[in-house]
Amino acid sequence: MSTSDLASTSDRTPAVDLAPQELRVLVAVAEEGAFSAAAVRLGTTQSAVSHAVRGIERKLGVVLFERGRFGARPTPAGARAVSHGRRVLRMLDVLVAETRSGSPGEVAGPLRIAAFRSAALHLLPPVLERLTARHPALRPTVTVVREVGPGTAGAVAEGRADLGIATFGTSTPIPPELVGDVLLEEPYSLVHPAGHPDPRSLPLVDWLENCSSYTRTWWAAQDWIPTATVRAEDDGAVLSMVSSGLGMAIMPALSLTGAPLSTQVTDLGPDRPTREVGYVTTPELAATAAVRALVRELRAHAKPAAGSVKPQLRVV
Repeated sequence: MSTSDLASTSDRTPAVDLAPQELRVLVAVAEEGAFSAAAVRLGTTQSAVSHAVRGIERKLGVVLFERGRFGARPTPAGARAVSHGRRVLRMLDVLVAETRSGSPGEVAGPLRIAAFRSAALHLLPPVLERLTARHPALRPTVTVVREVGPGTAGAVAEGRADLGIATFGTSTPIPPELVGDVLLEEPYSLVHPAGHPDPRSLPLVDWLENCSSYTRTWWAAQDWIPTATVRAEDDGAVLSMVSSGLGMAIMPALSLTGAPLSTQVTDLGPDRPTREVGYVTTPELAATAAVRALVRELRAHAKPAAGSVKPQLRVV
């Protein structure tokens, strides 16, 4: 096929124009799980929402929601449309905020951050303190997201967050459309009840989102580490159980910040496993003033990951 043939084929492809209000309808239906609830959220009628969704489906040529007694659930195509819709709407918000700013260096408006628990507790507070001191008109919010399944990177890819504090090297890879970088490499240590004569003999306390696949490989090679007999919801619960004498645990440095005095942290030696922690965002948000300002503060706070393997991401 010649270049002219390709051009004529492209010219015959009908353009699809979706208005911002149509995207808001898609997002509202997906998040509320029903046309009626979406209508209440949007201040309109159920029939108007239903009519809008049918119109969008006609434009795109795909079914976006499964309808039934359960309400409305996005189809796979619908889930992709909703994710893109959130990201487009967020960029419209950025357009307004950055256009209205008084000067090129002014950073204002909302900044949505997704972080796993220990990062939200121990990494972000000093970073956000400095960030808001420099940019008082910036309004950051932090949502704690478990690093299981899509995790914090999934929240960014789905348009639920502008930037995610993520762990790299887990069984769930970072979505390839995101950009980011490693901020720090934190070592794992053994934590156990203080003064215990033989902590390695204790039961292992663990939680689901603890380790990357690399760390699990290290664990498998240690014949002294038993199979976990106690499972906890998160790292805070693990520390509480260890401090109560219920077992020992192997935990990364962020999770051990402020460990109770009734616990003792023991180094695992030069071959100890480590965990890489970094940030991820979308290419379009990476260029925004708020995300750039946050990344600068994160980099200033965290030490570079010395000798670590960088994730397959474009660095911003």
